[in-house]
Amino acid sequence: MENRDAGTKDETAVDFNDGVSKTKPQPSTDERLQKIVDKALYAGGSPEAQKLRNFLNGTWLGKPLHVVLTDLPIGAWTAAMVFDLLDLIVDRHEFALAADASIGIGLAGAAGAAVTGITDWSDVDPPARRLGLVHGLVNLSGTALFATSLLLRRKKRRTGGLVASALGYAIMGYAAHLGGKLVYEHRVGVDRTDGQVFPDNFVAVLPESQLADDKPTQAMVQGVPILLVRRAGRLFAMADTCSHFGGPLSDGKLVDNCIECPYHASRFDLQDGHVVNGPAVHPQPCFEIRIHNGQIEVRNASLPIS
Repeated sequence: MENRDAGTKDETAVDFNDGVSKTKPQPSTDERLQKIVDKALYAGGSPEAQKLRNFLNGTWLGKPLHVVLTDLPIGAWTAAMVFDLLDLIVDRHEFALAADASIGIGLAGAAGAAVTGITDWSDVDPPARRLGLVHGLVNLSGTALFATSLLLRRKKRRTGGLVASALGYAIMGYAAHLGGKLVYEHRVGVDRTDGQVFPDNFVAVLPESQLADDKPTQAMVQGVPILLVRRAGRLFAMADTCSHFGGPLSDGKLVDNCIECPYHASRFDLQDGHVVNGPAVHPQPCFEIRIHNGQIEVRNASLPIS
């Protein structure tokens, strides 16, 4: 969101302890660019813009839409490489046509992958933010080479088109490697609650008297933070770690029947944990909750709480 990583102006601050003027560090290029993209996509908090973001994030799908769409250009361009190779071996025009068509399909898929990737990147924090920018720029370079290849092929300059597509495929492979680092090293797009172990039997987590109305509260269950909320006379419990980027939901705010993450404003329904607004795509694990002998107790819920 726009309030994340607030930028600094070009100004001078004075340290009154030593009388030395110090210039505040300027935001990095990736931070400035992210703010521009973020502001454009949120469109001043417009509900229509949020619906579009939810679609592009993949909130409706339950997984990042970008990950799904990247398979299209990768698969199509791989097919183009195979068809080009077959054309060189057996010299059949049908294989050349198939290769050209595959490149065109890949370019269409790359456009969708780029739009969804930019949307996801606008809510990525350092240090993954800079790597994500490089990943996107490398992908753009590979896509540009495939577009160049298609143009050369249509101008009957097939040898140049083959070279351009081969270079584009190599660059795409490196971009895919960077994408893998984003997922496996920085856990971008991964459910941050995955791996947390929750109790199967009821466990006391907090005296009932300590849970105020309409105040998100953190409690610990076997070393795992959970969120407790008392709202409109009902008790709710879910994982406190935001599934999107690990933000503590207990530091967030209540909006209607939802909890809003303080990091990127993802909203989750208190009753069953489903994502109401992205950028999160994975639902929050919820717990069965009861009061027993003055204690609030919770246990893992295999099904949504009704």
